[in-house]
Amino acid sequence: MVRMADLNPTLPTPAQKREEEDSNTPTIPFDRSYSEAETLPVPVDTHSSPPPTDPANSGGGGTVPMDPASETQKGGHQWRWVALLSIVTLLVIAGMSAFGGYRSGMQIRASAGSTQSAQQVATQFALGVEDLEAKRLDLARQRFEWVISQNPGYPGVTDRLAEVIMLMNITATATVAPTPTLTPTPDLRSVEELYTQAQEMMAGADWSSAIDTLLKLRLKAPDYHEVEVDGMLYIALRNRGVYKIQRTDLESGTYDLALAERFGPLDAEARNWRDWAEFYITGASFWEVDWMRVIEYFSQLAPVVPNLADASGWTATDRLRIAYARYGDQLAAAEDWCRAQEQYINSLTVGPDPQVEPTANYVAEQCMITSQPPTATPSTGTPTPTSTVTAPAGEVTPTPTFTQEAPVEATTEPAPVEEPTKESNQP
Repeated sequence: MVRMADLNPTLPTPAQKREEEDSNTPTIPFDRSYSEAETLPVPVDTHSSPPPTDPANSGGGGTVPMDPASETQKGGHQWRWVALLSIVTLLVIAGMSAFGGYRSGMQIRASAGSTQSAQQVATQFALGVEDLEAKRLDLARQRFEWVISQNPGYPGVTDRLAEVIMLMNITATATVAPTPTLTPTPDLRSVEELYTQAQEMMAGADWSSAIDTLLKLRLKAPDYHEVEVDGMLYIALRNRGVYKIQRTDLESGTYDLALAERFGPLDAEARNWRDWAEFYITGASFWEVDWMRVIEYFSQLAPVVPNLADASGWTATDRLRIAYARYGDQLAAAEDWCRAQEQYINSLTVGPDPQVEPTANYVAEQCMITSQPPTATPSTGTPTPTSTVTAPAGEVTPTPTFTQEAPVEATTEPAPVEEPTKESNQP
């Protein structure tokens, strides 16, 4: 409680202050039952401390009071701006911290994912090598292909896959099954010796042995004369592929050419042999199914490579000749004789066949009968000498009885006889 005795004597009394406030502002009502010494209106709290005075302008002890309300309002606005700026700053700092944490988390996650993927690729490659050494070629091929799909530049995976494919090809075309109980003896020859022997095999056109030696060399020393070894593999695979196609092994030959194409583009001759082999295989796939398609393929192939054959031993010329005859049989069964005759003629043109010639002659006769039906002879009205009329017994019938009847009637017409009669009756 503020007492009257504690007030500064230089300050105006509460009564003086109330008189000044009554002139400017409305007074705040209060209960007169309480003494002024015990209670003060609300403005007493605002002006509880003595207002600052300016001694320089006091003018002999006078005081110049300052406006506390304006100072308080100004300070309140400043604190509001400071508080708002602090909140905004905290929000910005919190947002930047959250974004930084998100970026860091994403980087950690990406790094962990790439690390895990790299570990999986390395694991699959190692398992593929183990499968290759254990001759589980199909499983090894699947593992190496998966590694290439995940990381095409993984070191050594392309060479491993080529080795697996080569071994699968050799295993598929082998005529004698290998004994499963024997383990291959490791090749302990030096790298230089393998390289020299491969060159000698290349010079002697022993393409299969050269390929096997080069693959062993690649396993022992992948970086040894890498360019030269690739070139030797290309030449050996290319020549062996063409040789197989020429020796009726069409599928295996085209596969060797596909492997050779991984090391470099094929020349024109190798491409031609590959295309002819694929053309032959496609045409033979329609055998006994669609003879027209068989004829379509082999009629283009037989004039170019007439002796090209597959494992059956049938050349392109043989297949074309047989296809013509079989298509003729199909048309003859449908009684389409003339079209069947054309197919038999084409078959005999490609090559003679004693079994086809009788059928071709019969079909030709049927075509002639159906295309040129016999024409009916017009009747003259004159009896023919083959008449079934017989003479009575004991009488002899003259020979020209039927043949002379028409001329006699022509000479004894009554018209010339009647003309003189008409003339005699005229006056």
